[in-house]
Amino acid sequence: MSLKYLYHNEAFPLESGESLEGIKIAYQTWGNLDKSTKKVIWVCHALTGSADVFDWWSDLFGADKLFNPSDYFIVCANVLGSHYGSTGPLSKKSNGNKFYHSFPAITTLDMVRAHEVLRKYLGIEQIHLLIGASLGGQQAIQWAVEKPEIAEQLALIATNAQHSPYGIAFNETQRMAIQADQSFKYSYDYAGLEGLKAARAIAMLSYRSASGYLVTQSEDSNEKADAFKASSYQRYQGEKFVKRFNAFSYWTLSKAMDSHNVFRNHPDALKRIQARTLCIGITTDLLFPVSEQKFLNEEIEDSIYVEIESEFGHDGFLVEGKQLEEILKDFLNEKTAKYKPTIFKQKHLIVA
Repeated sequence: MSLKYLYHNEAFPLESGESLEGIKIAYQTWGNLDKSTKKVIWVCHALTGSADVFDWWSDLFGADKLFNPSDYFIVCANVLGSHYGSTGPLSKKSNGNKFYHSFPAITTLDMVRAHEVLRKYLGIEQIHLLIGASLGGQQAIQWAVEKPEIAEQLALIATNAQHSPYGIAFNETQRMAIQADQSFKYSYDYAGLEGLKAARAIAMLSYRSASGYLVTQSEDSNEKADAFKASSYQRYQGEKFVKRFNAFSYWTLSKAMDSHNVFRNHPDALKRIQARTLCIGITTDLLFPVSEQKFLNEEIEDSIYVEIESEFGHDGFLVEGKQLEEILKDFLNEKTAKYKPTIFKQKHLIVA
């Protein structure tokens, strides 16, 4: 399906007190919205994701997959500040100049308010399942807090209610790498790319785990003293990333993740959630440790907690497709109520 755009030409107020003159929302939909038969699945994407959920979450979305457009109406919208079509730092202001460094601070609440604009435009009254992982999960939580009546069910994967000091420190370290690139002081589309390469390599350390690197980057030879496989992997990740993303958006979205705190406007935030909720943790996740998903489970009234075993850390939400499929299928079929809390091991749900 091709990318679609919604042009919202009214002033869009931001949580910071600033506002955008108008916003463009890039989004994709799959299936036909038939209120009598179709259930809506709304996907919130992660930090550097796009609206094309069929591309980056192909284990779950597609023909003959768990979320099949013949069975559901599926929506995924690109977040404000991103590189992939919605209003962001490389967008033009009314004077014809691009924002670059002048792009205002964005929060997950701002992202959710943009989703609300799109939801109303599409005529969606109820979301059957609101799902997201990482920054996507942060958006989903924020939305369920702000508009408790919108989602019937909520799937929160490797995410949290408030970003941790450790997560903020990781993001700040990446921004320091971008700042160390002297070109980032200037305003042009490709500024800061050398710094962004280093930032992405740093990020990989938080997305994966030590055991995961042992699985994928170990050497067979005992003779090496340099040019290690793990070194080339880090460089490759940086080189690959700058071909698809820009430093200004990365800066903006990492700051948005840092600011995430559903309690800022609602001290009783998680008690406001009405949706039946699934909280999924990943055993080796350093960036969003399982304690954060367990906390969500403890605080959200109608919720269950399931844990995935994976060697691949936070990236497990992208890598462990079969495990996620089984968990989500059981959740949608209301077969996981007896497991509280649970650990998901290979193909069996086991009481923790």
